Amino acid sequence: MAHEPLSQADVLLEGFLALETPEGFRAELIEGEIVVTPPPDGDHEDCIGLIVTQVIRGSRTDMQFSGNKGLRLRSGGACPKNHAIPDGTFAPTALRLYRGADPWMPCDGVAMVLEVTSSKPRADREAKRRCYARGGIPLYLLVDREASSITLFSDPEKDEYREHCTRPFGKPVALPEPFAFDLDTGDFL
Repeated sequence: MAHEPLSQADVLLEGFLALETPEGFRAELIEGEIVVTPPPDGDHEDCIGLIVTQVIRGSRTDMQFSGNKGLRLRSGGACPKNHAIPDGTFAPTALRLYRGADPWMPCDGVAMVLEVTSSKPRADREAKRRCYARGGIPLYLLVDREASSITLFSDPEKDEYREHCTRPFGKPVALPEPFAFDLDTGDFL
């Protein structure tokens, strides 16, 4: 039986899905590049914890949170589908998106993704931003520790978010519906 030859994108995706990373490391396939990141430091995790606590307590809509949930996102060009692992994924509790989800789930229904910069801040600032916009994720919250700022990207269209609001640490960031509250960044200092 004859088989069609695999495309470069197919070979890359197969290699990525077969990849085994050391404990604590995570691998992502972002815009045709396999990115492996080491375990995060304590300040990284502290930022995530502060945000999750505020979202759970302050959000107008009850939210579920998943740390390091694999998302399958549309790709740009001839690359295979992107496989991103945000530091945090928020979805309305009523949707129960995580229940029965595959390790790499579609992003339909995700309300917001969260990234806290670490060893590869450029990926969070650029490539992942494009991937999340392309996936139609309504909100992308980026905590940029190098710049001491937090940016909320919104209104995705094609490969980009049409709106963004950047605040220095210490200034609140207004999260729109379905969250509808001001995120306090004072403890990020």
